[in-house]
Amino acid sequence: MSVIVPRREQEGVSTVSIVRVDQGSQRAVEDRVAVEEPLEIQLSFVKRGLRVKKSVSVTMRTPGNDRELAAGFLLTEGVIAGAAAIEGWEADGPGNILCAVLAPDADVDLRTMERHFYMTSSCGVCGKTSLEALRVTGRISLDPERPVWEASRITGLPALLKSDQAIFEMTGGLHGAGLFASNGDLLAVREDVGRHNAVDKLIGSQLIEGRADFSGCLMVVSGRASFELVQKAVMAGIPILAAVGAPSSLAVDLARQFGATLLGFVGQERFNVYSGAQRIHFGKDGG
Repeated sequence: MSVIVPRREQEGVSTVSIVRVDQGSQRAVEDRVAVEEPLEIQLSFVKRGLRVKKSVSVTMRTPGNDRELAAGFLLTEGVIAGAAAIEGWEADGPGNILCAVLAPDADVDLRTMERHFYMTSSCGVCGKTSLEALRVTGRISLDPERPVWEASRITGLPALLKSDQAIFEMTGGLHGAGLFASNGDLLAVREDVGRHNAVDKLIGSQLIEGRADFSGCLMVVSGRASFELVQKAVMAGIPILAAVGAPSSLAVDLARQFGATLLGFVGQERFNVYSGAQRIHFGKDGG
């Protein structure tokens, strides 16, 4: 039996030969699938006067926007405090190893770097260790009252996100994350096979462009709201996370603990508020 090698059509998309079965008939066609490859994120930093290099993560991701992914990951995992900590990048191998070179005076939380872990595209980092990292970082400060969003505007956000997911439109195989300003403008959208990767790419894209303040933003994700997505929103200082799917119990607990607004099942004319309802304005009839 011959092995069919997928043909890379564009970054993030491959074309494969398949057999399509429909109403009892079958035919050979070509189909587009999302690319999934490993990326090792390394860190080069100065410790006791010497520059050292350390591997901090291996994640399965959709190739593209790798620097954004690494920058967002380092921020949302509490390793760095902001984009100013990164002074350059080094890449090794065929695009699957990326090293962030930190400035000599960069404020690096070495405690978070003690966690060397492997992340799949589906799960991300969660559990007691990450929760403790959130508590000790000292960088989390969400305005308890702002921003305030009209409920009627929130229900339309998933459609805006989906309309800007180019690779999902071709493959149906990617998660999406979108960042919205307080006036409703869509700032950026990123896609990836991993939910947490899409969020890291999104946050990293804004860091690299110079955004340091996310306090007026709302983030929408195309799937469920798991612990690690709330963690990343909180670490970036994003006060509102809206998910098309359901939240987990730990996601709800975390959002409530840190005063974030968490919305689930966001769709046409409806959504659930699991935490932080004070940031949602329901109009005259809704309180």
